[in-house]
Amino acid sequence: MSLLKATAGELLARLPGPRTREWPDGETFTVALAHGSMSVEIYAPVGTDPQTPHEQDELYIVHAGTAVFLMDGKRERVSAATVLFVPARVEHRFVEFSADFSAWVVFWGPPGGERPA
Repeated sequence: MSLLKATAGELLARLPGPRTREWPDGETFTVALAHGSMSVEIYAPVGTDPQTPHEQDELYIVHAGTAVFLMDGKRERVSAATVLFVPARVEHRFVEFSADFSAWVVFWGPPGGERPA
């Protein structure tokens, strides 16, 4: 098996990504690597965070900058090295983020998320 590897610097240099109808100013994320149901991305929103709930469970690992994370009616101030878990299909987004904000995002598991232990 070959080594799956990506660096934040290489990935951030790809952003913004292609302009599409959904992302008129260019995609604010890029896939770093994937294997099976797992994928890793880097996410660097600009201006606003237009996310909608995802079908898989996910982790955010704040890489740089600061933000306020909104999830399920709660607000949490976050900064580099903060890890956040978001269950599948739960509304969430970043607000009040700094210009240098970026986060690793890890998706895994079945649609609808894993069942609680």
